[in-house]
Amino acid sequence: MDLKSMIRVIEDFPHKGISFKDITTLIKEGDAFREVVDIISNDLKGKDVDYIAGPESRGFLLGAAVAYSLGVGFIPVRKPGKLPADTISYEYELEYGTNTLEIHTDAIEKGAKVAIVDDLLATGSTIYSAAKLIESLGGEVVAMEFLIELESLKGRDKLNNYYVNSLIKYDK
Repeated sequence: MDLKSMIRVIEDFPHKGISFKDITTLIKEGDAFREVVDIISNDLKGKDVDYIAGPESRGFLLGAAVAYSLGVGFIPVRKPGKLPADTISYEYELEYGTNTLEIHTDAIEKGAKVAIVDDLLATGSTIYSAAKLIESLGGEVVAMEFLIELESLKGRDKLNNYYVNSLIKYDK
């Protein structure tokens, strides 16, 4: 299946100069969504994953489905003020500004193996931040899985100490 052809590209969203890759057109197609979840799940088999972590918000969509497929728990990584219990936070830079992520302080047991699943690898800052949150709680990041990678932004370079897999690549 040509998954790339199912992604809608919206220019100048959310800011001028950004070429937004909209996955809603892909995930509304059941067969395509299932294929993405199956590919990522199959790549994670054998890595003894205890949890899937997914950054807000599209990481929730893919991550929760992958967690279900693998029969493991899902951990949301959210923007500030969205999680109800005690949290830790990490501030990071996006390609068009800054942001902060939070995770519950009791989300991960020391030594837990965690795979991070998100829709897009751009600069790598979001996923790097999620990894640092997980590691600060004693978790081990065993994989980072993405539907899309924007290769020209070189996010993979920031993540060179981690296993990184992406299904669809764009060079610009």
